[in-house]
Amino acid sequence: MDPVFLLEAAINGLLLGGVLALLALGLNLIFGVLDIVWIAYVDLVMLCMYLVYFLVMGYGWPVWLAGVAGLAFGALLGIGVHLLIITPILSSPPVNQLLATGGLLFFIQSLATFLWTTDHRSVRLALPIIEIGTIFVSFARLIAFVLAIVAMVGLYLFLTRTFIGTAIRAVAQDRDAMALMGANPQRIYLVTSAVGGAMAGLAAVLLSIQYSVHPHFGAAFGPITFMICVLGGLGNMVGAFVASFILSEIISVGGVVWSTEMGYVIAFALFIVVMFIRPAGILARRER
Repeated sequence: MDPVFLLEAAINGLLLGGVLALLALGLNLIFGVLDIVWIAYVDLVMLCMYLVYFLVMGYGWPVWLAGVAGLAFGALLGIGVHLLIITPILSSPPVNQLLATGGLLFFIQSLATFLWTTDHRSVRLALPIIEIGTIFVSFARLIAFVLAIVAMVGLYLFLTRTFIGTAIRAVAQDRDAMALMGANPQRIYLVTSAVGGAMAGLAAVLLSIQYSVHPHFGAAFGPITFMICVLGGLGNMVGAFVASFILSEIISVGGVVWSTEMGYVIAFALFIVVMFIRPAGILARRER
């Protein structure tokens, strides 16, 4: 195996890890506060990708403006899902919550298939391939990686430098602290859902310039996103960030050495092994 191919695969894995981390952090943020796994989270990304596609290809909007619309649409979807689906089941047993969000997933996929068929649709952008020595790097992936990192830094500042962000972190760590801070629980939940939805919208924009969208797009990125969240520890933002790059490197390098399918097989095998050793996640503290 040519070392150049391995280095190129490692770089591609790093770039993919940035977008996966954005997806996982959005989902983990919601779970950390609401304690509910949004099974349909990546399908919200799919809906935002359709919006970006139609605005760019159907109405001729600039990509950046369609991206802003996609981000805002994601935030609105997050609020809508919280008000219509999550709020009524907040105090329900976990299995009911799982069934409700799982039902939303099938509803979104069926509705998208009914409206737009199963055709793959892509935003046609003529972005260059950057050549660094003998290594080729996709400019689209590089842009997506940089914007994902900027968004994650922005999320970090929001959570650490604002009152509402501090309240969100307090709720994620200790729900009883919410009352001591005088914060409105419903407001915290709503803001968290909106922020998580906005991150889904941003991820949709970044994925739209790399992949085509179709009604079952969530099946491609949904399992790996959940696997990252669990591997990093549900609700653990740092763990999800680290796990994103571990799995993206395994998939990317494994895809070059063997095949893409084998890369996923190795990633899932590692996930199973780690779950036996550290079921609470790779960065979870050991109980004494």
